[in-house]
Amino acid sequence: MKKSRLLVMAAGGTGGHMFPAQALAEEMLAAGWRVKLFTDQRGARYVDGFPQSVEINVVDSATFARGGIMGRLLAPLRLLRGVLAALWRMLRDRPDVVVGFGGYPAFPAMAAAWLLRIPRMIHEQNGILGRVNRLFARHVHVVACGTWPTDLPSGVEGINTGNPVRSAVLSRESAQYIEPGDYPMTLLVFGGSQGAHILAEVVPAAVALLPENILRNLRVSQQARPEDLDFVRAQYAQIGIVADVEPFFDDIPARLVDAQLVVSRAGASSLADITVIGRPAILIPLAASIKGEQLANARGLVEAGAAEMIEEDELTALGLAHRLEAILSDGALANRMAQVAKSLGKPEATQTLSLLVEELALGKQAEEEIAQ
Repeated sequence: MKKSRLLVMAAGGTGGHMFPAQALAEEMLAAGWRVKLFTDQRGARYVDGFPQSVEINVVDSATFARGGIMGRLLAPLRLLRGVLAALWRMLRDRPDVVVGFGGYPAFPAMAAAWLLRIPRMIHEQNGILGRVNRLFARHVHVVACGTWPTDLPSGVEGINTGNPVRSAVLSRESAQYIEPGDYPMTLLVFGGSQGAHILAEVVPAAVALLPENILRNLRVSQQARPEDLDFVRAQYAQIGIVADVEPFFDDIPARLVDAQLVVSRAGASSLADITVIGRPAILIPLAASIKGEQLANARGLVEAGAAEMIEEDELTALGLAHRLEAILSDGALANRMAQVAKSLGKPEATQTLSLLVEELALGKQAEEEIAQ
């Protein structure tokens, strides 16, 4: 009996890399493929949402940006060990296609796929290529782009696929938006743990400045770092706001459906979820993003009228309060923003990416038949 075709995915240790990988895994399994994931210890924190039939391979990887002098000196050795491990596994498994989603943990698998001449593709979630994806952009068969336009190296052509979203998001794609009004409203604050401290400080302070006619109807769901939880909860309790404050929400799709307004970082996966479901947003791009990719991600939504943006160095409680009040007190504006956001969503992104995987596999099969 012939084995099912095998897709190997390689993804870095953040939700921004792992969630699109999870979406593609779900799609390829449904199409009858086998799926294996290469990631590192950080990425392993996100695998609980993956289908159980996905085989998880934790490989050695390293970044040159963290770990002090010794960590940076040892980084090449750790990457080499990771490449050798990935080579051994791919020689054993003979994958049909390898897809990298960026991040240093994707390096070993992508390097092994290049050395073994396996059909390969990278998917870049942001409007600016990350370091590993930029390194491999000229050495893969397809460069799939989640944010368009994407800043690509000279001579490299990309395909605008959009960012895959998980099935939990797709299942709520048709959820109706209820514009803000004189009834219970929800403000959702999320966007990852990195750089979330400033949101813990500013968002509750901004909410406290809202007029009574909004406050009496408002409830808040906010992600905050563990060390900020008590502070954020106390701030909301002091102004009498019902608030659900947790380090991580594993039900973001459901919370997006309920939200009248979102305050978020501008990570590519967050924006994909926001646009597929279609919700108005105030975006605060992470200033520490390596090449300003969050600013690039946000720009398209802002220019289209789906979101407003406050750059981090301009973020104040008073300024954010003005933006919150303007949207939460104008149902027509909020509804218009939601509809524009919805029009920018790409719910078909996962299917588009899966078709590219199928094409790469067919090309490999044709080459093997010619060789015979």
